[in-house]
Amino acid sequence: MCEWILKRSSFKPDVICYNLLIEAYGHKLRIKKAESTYLELIEAQCIPTQDTYALLVKAYCKCGLVNHAESVFTKMRANGFSPNTVVYNAYIDGLYKGRESQQALAIFERMKRENCEPTAETYTTVINIYGKENKSYMALDVFREMKNRKCKPNICTYTALMNAFARDGLCEKAEEIFEEMQEAGHEPDVYAYNALMEAYSRAGFPYASAEIFSLMKQMVCEPDTASYNILLDAYGRAGLHQGAQAVFDEMKRLGIEPTMKSHMLLISAYSRIGNVLKCEEIVDRMKSSNLKPDTFVHNAMLNLYGRLGRFEEMEQVLAAIEKPDISTYNILINVYGRSGFVDKMEEVFESIISKKNLRPDVMTWTSRIGAYSRKKQFKRCTEIFEDMIDSGCYPDGGTAKVLLSACSNEDQIEQVTHIVRTMHRSDTSED
Repeated sequence: MCEWILKRSSFKPDVICYNLLIEAYGHKLRIKKAESTYLELIEAQCIPTQDTYALLVKAYCKCGLVNHAESVFTKMRANGFSPNTVVYNAYIDGLYKGRESQQALAIFERMKRENCEPTAETYTTVINIYGKENKSYMALDVFREMKNRKCKPNICTYTALMNAFARDGLCEKAEEIFEEMQEAGHEPDVYAYNALMEAYSRAGFPYASAEIFSLMKQMVCEPDTASYNILLDAYGRAGLHQGAQAVFDEMKRLGIEPTMKSHMLLISAYSRIGNVLKCEEIVDRMKSSNLKPDTFVHNAMLNLYGRLGRFEEMEQVLAAIEKPDISTYNILINVYGRSGFVDKMEEVFESIISKKNLRPDVMTWTSRIGAYSRKKQFKRCTEIFEDMIDSGCYPDGGTAKVLLSACSNEDQIEQVTHIVRTMHRSDTSED
């Protein structure tokens, strides 16, 4: 409609029409069209608004053109605009969704330095960033800063913080935030209940997760598909495959169509007890229902066969994966490394390096170090660790544990302890 108004109608378009068209092109990843629409806006002597620039920033970030997004700020200043909260929020959110978290955090700091006051939306995004990085302590610091700056948290902010604690399995902390949210006058919605359920699930308390699920229904808050999946996962994580199956069956009884994730979680539940036949049955049932297994389902089967040493079946599953992700390769590296097939593991690692759309993450590097750690090849472990740092991948607690397990004497332990302390100091100073 907006395109018709601009190109064919006698009606003179205003900035709102141009903005809508820029937004539509950005959503469809048609960045050249979004850019040309902006130029048409300028040529038509329409004055761009902050929303115009925010939409351009979003479009660039969505297309992975971060440098172009940065250039929007230059354009703004050249046109006499100072970027406001709307533009900064679009930039931070775009970087976060584009998995450029560190840059998003840097822009957040720049926003404050330039005296552009963050909003609840800004803080919620930053809390989500730290939550995804399993840095709930940093998410809490941001939450405290938000309140100190008299910025009122909304229900999304509280839920984001609960999710951060959930990912770290800190159910008591999540419960505290849940209560604080209620005290602030916010009625918990399905997303808040789901976050609390997830916290108990990750902490290994499936029955507590089930209690929250029951409470949600008592409070006339309708559980969604994600609620059932969280409960299914809670039982599966605890090794209670019968509970997981019961949740899956209840979904079907209520007419709630199990999603791809539901099937993957059920496979994972049976995988934990090594029930290959049941896992294969679920996959066959998916195929007969015209539900094509995705990469996550294939990864679950890959992990199962690998753990059981059934490499032929594992490689058959691998061949069936159309778009392997980094988790696919991490499973292979972990399986081959644990089985002592170091050369095979290194082949997989090299194949990741050769791919433009993939890069090793902390799990990749840690699993690779672990293979040599089990052989007590301390020197090789430290070499890989240095390569990891040079690649820009930041180690976590799991990496430190694997390095320590490679040690054979006090000198090596002292060396690793020094590395870990340096990591901690660096983490604190950067954040």
